[in-house]
Amino acid sequence: MKTRVVRVRDWTRPVPAVFREVRAATPEAPEGKPPLLFVPGFGHGAWAFAEHWLEHAASRAFPAHAVSLRGHGGSGPAPKATLRAYAHDVVQVATGLDRRAVLVGHGAGALVVAHALARYPARAGVLVAPVFGGWGTLGTALGRNPAGTLPAVFGGRLRLHHRQLFSRELPDAAAREYAARLGRASARAQWQLLRQRPVEPAVGDPPMLVVGSPDDRVVPPSALTRAAGRYGVAPLLFPGMGHDMMLDARWREPVDAILDWLDKDLAG
Repeated sequence: MKTRVVRVRDWTRPVPAVFREVRAATPEAPEGKPPLLFVPGFGHGAWAFAEHWLEHAASRAFPAHAVSLRGHGGSGPAPKATLRAYAHDVVQVATGLDRRAVLVGHGAGALVVAHALARYPARAGVLVAPVFGGWGTLGTALGRNPAGTLPAVFGGRLRLHHRQLFSRELPDAAAREYAARLGRASARAQWQLLRQRPVEPAVGDPPMLVVGSPDDRVVPPSALTRAAGRYGVAPLLFPGMGHDMMLDARWREPVDAILDWLDKDLAG
């Protein structure tokens, strides 16, 4: 039975309703595997997973879904959205699925998933190249891309260079095209990311997997290790890949590792 944890604040200060874009891929021959809900990071929409990972997961018998957080992709505008509102989007979509879902968050979407896990009893949680925020994250971003990062500190748009996001194995034209599709998170959510509000424990202690690359130019190895350490696991690493693993040239490797882990862990 699916349930969700409701806090008093959820009743006294409800999150405004908004249209949510959800893309999906359905297996041709369902095998009873749990649905996957992919949550993109700031600036990305459901399209980032629809490019490769949704159909690939469905080809391995996993019903696959991706949500665009409010203000992203094809979801409704939300210029004052908070991390709480983003987590609300994830919980609402997850509870609407026919079975308990596996939540898969990328980048800052991994932090959104971490907050959602405190309210939704997921079958499992997967954090891909997780951005958990804090001033250290800002320092790293400023060091690597000061012109694109500094405006975000003052409420502007975070502009990531395409070579911060992708390895050089991905052709330059494709990397530029993907980077050009990026939108922006709300200024309020960006500020909350920097403040690094503590994450509540996950409901039901779901199995967790953390995936990343030691060559990620957004998430340094130390931050990846800390994020994994929150859940008592070691990160599964894919050297040579960029931050946007689901769009990079070797996109099959991390998603197959995730699906292999789910097949093994959830079968036990």
